[in-house]
Amino acid sequence: MLLWKRIAAVGAAMSLLAAGTATAAQPPDGVSRADATIRYTEYGIPHIVANDYVNLGFGQGYAAAKDNLCAIADVAVTTRAERSRWLGPDAPPTSGVSQASTNLASDLYFQGLNESGAVERMLAEPAPRGPYREVRELIRGYVEGVNKYLRTGKNTDPACRGAGWLKPITELDVYRHSHAIGMIFGQGGVADSITASLPGAPPAGTGREQMTGETGIGSNAIAIGSAASANGRGVSLANPHLPWQLGGTRLWQSQLTLPGKLDVSGAGVVGIPLMWLGHNETAAWSGTATDTTRTYTLFELKLVPGSPTTYLVDGKPERMRRSDVSVLSRKADGTLERVVRPQWTTRYGPVTTRLGQRELPWTASSAFAIADANAGNLGMTNSMFEIARGRTAGEMIDAVRRTQGLPWMNILATDDRGRVEYSQIHGVPHVTDAKAARCNTSLGKELFEADGVAVLDGSRTACAWGRDGDALRPGVFGPASLPNLTRDDYLANSNDSYWLFNPTAPKTGFPRIVGPVRYEQNMRTRGGFIEIADQLEKGGFTGQAMRDLMFSHRDHAAELVRADVVGMCATMPGMDAACAALAGWDGRSDTGSRGALLFDRFWSLVDRMGPGIWKVPFDVKDPVRTPNTLDTGNTAIRKALTDAVAELTAAKIPLDAPYGDNHYVERNGKKIPLGGGTAGRGVYNSLGGPWDPARGYTEIVHGGTYLHVVAFNGTGCPDTTTLLTYSQSANPESAHHSDQTELYSRKHWVTERYCEKDILASPSLEVVRVSRR
Repeated sequence: MLLWKRIAAVGAAMSLLAAGTATAAQPPDGVSRADATIRYTEYGIPHIVANDYVNLGFGQGYAAAKDNLCAIADVAVTTRAERSRWLGPDAPPTSGVSQASTNLASDLYFQGLNESGAVERMLAEPAPRGPYREVRELIRGYVEGVNKYLRTGKNTDPACRGAGWLKPITELDVYRHSHAIGMIFGQGGVADSITASLPGAPPAGTGREQMTGETGIGSNAIAIGSAASANGRGVSLANPHLPWQLGGTRLWQSQLTLPGKLDVSGAGVVGIPLMWLGHNETAAWSGTATDTTRTYTLFELKLVPGSPTTYLVDGKPERMRRSDVSVLSRKADGTLERVVRPQWTTRYGPVTTRLGQRELPWTASSAFAIADANAGNLGMTNSMFEIARGRTAGEMIDAVRRTQGLPWMNILATDDRGRVEYSQIHGVPHVTDAKAARCNTSLGKELFEADGVAVLDGSRTACAWGRDGDALRPGVFGPASLPNLTRDDYLANSNDSYWLFNPTAPKTGFPRIVGPVRYEQNMRTRGGFIEIADQLEKGGFTGQAMRDLMFSHRDHAAELVRADVVGMCATMPGMDAACAALAGWDGRSDTGSRGALLFDRFWSLVDRMGPGIWKVPFDVKDPVRTPNTLDTGNTAIRKALTDAVAELTAAKIPLDAPYGDNHYVERNGKKIPLGGGTAGRGVYNSLGGPWDPARGYTEIVHGGTYLHVVAFNGTGCPDTTTLLTYSQSANPESAHHSDQTELYSRKHWVTERYCEKDILASPSLEVVRVSRR
């Protein structure tokens, strides 16, 4: 209770606000049971204190709504299946909690989920399959806080100001949001197809979904241990990559303090309490998306002749379940019509006729169902709650084992003692390699080795998912069957598989569905390992060394090939300007780097050509340095350079234009130049956006979001710096809509105020008391 006493002791020095209205200073007996205290420091970062979990959630919900009420409401209208009613059927959804291409497809998908009652059934389960008591209290308070702010009428965000769909949220909205995030890589990725598949009809869906998890979600994470740090204590880097313009996965910073029980700082998803990444006094964690793991399988169904909605299981017929899903949709004249579409479900999951670009025709003899390991998982908030309470890296990973609620995330933890640990304990279908060999259909044999997608024989119960004794849910692998690694030097991941979290300690022996091994790593993975090794040659990591790595903006593809490309260019007529731009480039993706954009466009064309671009192929014994040596005699590579020059010329961009002139975001009419670059070029600070042939890059739409560097020092007040790249608020009227984005542009960081003395010393300190009464 020492922290609570310190807060009370300085109460007289604070300018307290009751529900946003200034009042006299309060006596040192502090916060009542109906209160949460929000202390805002620089850049609008709130530090929330309460004396129970309901009030803690209440304070976080109130502060989150103040910054991002429209994003919260946008997700609620999505998971309630009401987008078409309020916003029309044809526009693309802006919530990002599925890959549906239109509001109507989104509504039909979520209405089907809602009518299934899946979330309500999971809520009725005892913990840890259902939410912990503390998590229920946090969510109850969070909802009250959001709704309290809504009632103030202070919302100024034009995205929803005065909108009919801006309504109070419910606890069920929050749970549905969490559940939807868990299925982004599975059922949510084929939402278009689930809502439009019909027997005998052409495969449904747009094909925008990708079987390999191309959702705009990625990440970097590094955990440094005692043997690789300058002071023998841990250093953590968090760098998740998420869509910048979709509210359903928008991150937001805060600190939550319940004295004696919880004191965690970091970033979590707007609309859901707690943190996805962060730290406490003695331990820190970051996470990465497991892009190479499949959280779903397909089942190929053998249909009964003459009955395309009946399939055979062990020779016995079983009818698909038809649900006529109904939603309201706004017509062009503003009136509402009811749209009804059938959805078909099997014992394995819903029928789909597409997986990414792969068509899965529903014929007279066969159909396909998708089974999602996270369809029955509502445990993400349980996991985040328990991780936040871990005092060591080991305790944080034990929390993951105990809760088993993460849907598709690696966790990398480090601590004040210099221990680092990683786990990939999340929802993975229990499909051993032996089962895959026995049960994969001909399509499964084609897809499984290359992409890890199992297509199992749905006509045999012997091909259903297995079960582990230590798994909390049927059909998934338990913790003992999934990767885990503990070291004292470092662990790092950039969305490649469990095989190489440290290139000196490759890990194997897990089923193919968990991830591939002995394969070519992505350029960002390779570049990250190179930069870690370069730093360790100079000395152990400090917080500053980690910040320098994060913003080095080294282009690792260029480090491999630029000399060869410049030599190739010199042999090509009419390319003098291009050759000069590439030769004079500094090899980085800083805002002032000249020639970077030309290389970016060149490499975007070359990178998609596959492994044939290299003279030296991938070598499993040297996975960080191979493949290498560009085959400049390849006519396609030479053409890519002339095509890149043509692209910039068509867009009226000089070949040596400063990178930031054409790599930026726009906020309230102002262009903010940004460094960083694509994962394909191996730029660690990953950012991306669409290329407009007439104008070049327009707006960054996905990439790095929240950054932290936590360097432990033995004081309980770690040396922590953070950045929220798109800033705290999506509201263009907010003072915190672009302030951190401006810092990001200049490679500047926010020095975190975690400990009480630092919070109270903030020159921007503003204290707000909010009451549930």
